[in-house]
Amino acid sequence: MNLYLNYAKEHLTEPGENEPVGLILCSEKSDTVVRYAMGGINAKVFASKYLTDLPAEDELRAAIERTRQALATRPETNGNN
Repeated sequence: MNLYLNYAKEHLTEPGENEPVGLILCSEKSDTVVRYAMGGINAKVFASKYLTDLPAEDELRAAIERTRQALATRPETNGNN
């Protein structure tokens, strides 16, 4: 992923665009594996569990609301306030 992001940044990104972001879709996710695999890499790469079937509507609504709450309460770390 880091190789691709570096290539995309150098050869595919247009002037004024944000840096590319990597997204890794997994059937399962281990936070420990992600932490060690991505440690020391400054590129923005995200790993998440990929669902092959959508959950029930009420479960999906609850997950969206949990994510919305988590985003609303997280501290800014990129310096763009």
